[in-house]
Amino acid sequence: MGYFDAASSAPLHPVARQALQASLDEGWADPARLYREGRRARLLLDAAREAAAEAVGCRPDELVFTPSGTRAVHTGIAGVLAGRRRVGRHLMVSAVEHSSVLHAADAHEAGGGAVTQVPVDRAGAVSVQGFTDALRADTALACLQSANHEVGTEQPVAEVAGVCREAGVPLLVDAAQSLGWGRVEGDWSVLTGSAHKWGGPSGVGLLVVRKGVRFAAQGPADERESGRAPGFENIPAIVAAAASLRAVRAEAAQEAVRLRELTERIRVQVPGLVPDVEVVGDPEHRLPGIVTFSCLYVDGETLLHELDRAGFSVSSGSSCTSSTLTPSHVLRAMGVLSEGNVRVSLPFGTAAQDVERFLEVLPGAVAGVREKLGAPAAETVVRDDVLVVDSLGKLCPIPVIELAKVIGEVPVGGLVRVLADDEAARLDIPAWCEMRGQEYVGEEPAERGTAYVIRRAS
Repeated sequence: MGYFDAASSAPLHPVARQALQASLDEGWADPARLYREGRRARLLLDAAREAAAEAVGCRPDELVFTPSGTRAVHTGIAGVLAGRRRVGRHLMVSAVEHSSVLHAADAHEAGGGAVTQVPVDRAGAVSVQGFTDALRADTALACLQSANHEVGTEQPVAEVAGVCREAGVPLLVDAAQSLGWGRVEGDWSVLTGSAHKWGGPSGVGLLVVRKGVRFAAQGPADERESGRAPGFENIPAIVAAAASLRAVRAEAAQEAVRLRELTERIRVQVPGLVPDVEVVGDPEHRLPGIVTFSCLYVDGETLLHELDRAGFSVSSGSSCTSSTLTPSHVLRAMGVLSEGNVRVSLPFGTAAQDVERFLEVLPGAVAGVREKLGAPAAETVVRDDVLVVDSLGKLCPIPVIELAKVIGEVPVGGLVRVLADDEAARLDIPAWCEMRGQEYVGEEPAERGTAYVIRRAS
């Protein structure tokens, strides 16, 4: 079996399992108590904090353990915004942040705050100039992930941190995906992480707030974890999280080389094995274990089921895997194809033969899904020398399939007007034009849905 979804949750590291089992006998007592059992628990907690702080590159008294990475993000954002409310209520985030950051931004905006989303390029990276231009006099906080969770693109954190520091604005870095690979460079102010992303147990997050950053913890006061993470500490899980972080760091340099070779093999071979595929994300500045591609004319959820039946666990940012039937916000921000999206994220220790078997299975799985979806016939009419394709009521990738079937029926320079009411078409039709060398003219109003106009260029 090939578990290729480490970006969602990595398998428990053997060191984490050992540390968890060992600390169950010593770390059950209240570390705030002065009796023997409490002192033992406190020693374990303090040692774990020191180990995690050394891995992050901060002081132990700057780091607290939270019940999850999401809680660390929400606590960090709320605390800095509250601590700097006299400066202003402007929050900056990149357009491809994890949903935990974007949800916190939505809550801030709903409460009367201002939010700016900094756009990214087609590879998924922000520009330093874009961040610089978005800074304002009332900016209280800026947020930028160290690397993207869907496509693996690394962000220019050190450069952005320098710009923010010069402007007197703290930068919060969501380092959930990258912390197992190494420290986050740059003069950042706040950092968050999540243990289950690097092979630790679930239910443990990290929140680091540098000394000098104005921070006001929100919610009822609590004496634990500097008042920033209320509730009794799960000491065995915390010990396991710190131990596994140290263990994966010891392996990271060598494993990064090996996994980068495996993902590069996928990046290079998939477009040759499967027609009409777009590999997305930065080809160079990316995490070692993540590679993402999108397949034209494929329903993402169906493809994931087919791969699961073949023994491979992968994930998708495709609109078709979401109950909301809207495209992934990451893929939308990048302006790339969303349909038939597959994210392969290899855990530590992935065998090369598993990757080879995946490459053997993938073409047949994609072909099978395309065959199932190829049946719908496009309803086309000609109006004012424009070929009209009625795809109303049909979910992507069907509108794109029907466009592909009829584009050859118009002369070069001729127009095709696709009527569609699936939100994913707004992203996938322009992406198809980019891939196929056709000209996307734009949108036009329609009685129902939206009309997407394409000019045949070749």
